[in-house]
Amino acid sequence: QVQLVESGGGLVQAGGSLKLSCAASGRTFSSYHMGWFHQAPGKEREFVAAISRSGRRTFYADSVKGRFTISRDNAKNTVYLQMNSLKPEDTAVYYCAADGTALLRLSTNRNEYDYWGQGTQVTVSS
Repeated sequence: QVQLVESGGGLVQAGGSLKLSCAASGRTFSSYHMGWFHQAPGKEREFVAAISRSGRRTFYADSVKGRFTISRDNAKNTVYLQMNSLKPEDTAVYYCAADGTALLRLSTNRNEYDYWGQGTQVTVSS
């Protein structure tokens, strides 16, 4: 069992930056690939970024590539999402998620993730 708690959301102007954090409970954090998803009102939850268990591999949605950076600190049981050059269309609730697969692949499919946080709101004003 893994419990995830996101923080760091807020209101920011277009072009600004935010850094989200996701703290995980338990001693097995390093055995999970981690992902970030977002969900805007009336839309489905969409993949943003993923990072491998070791942190050496990452993958991003095309919409955030070059603007967002996912990272993790296994000693602190925490995964981060640094968001730069924010756009109004980035406005959404952001969720972190843990994928307990034994496979090496990083998934963009929300159904592959086993545990979810409660989400943190990010609002980007124009």
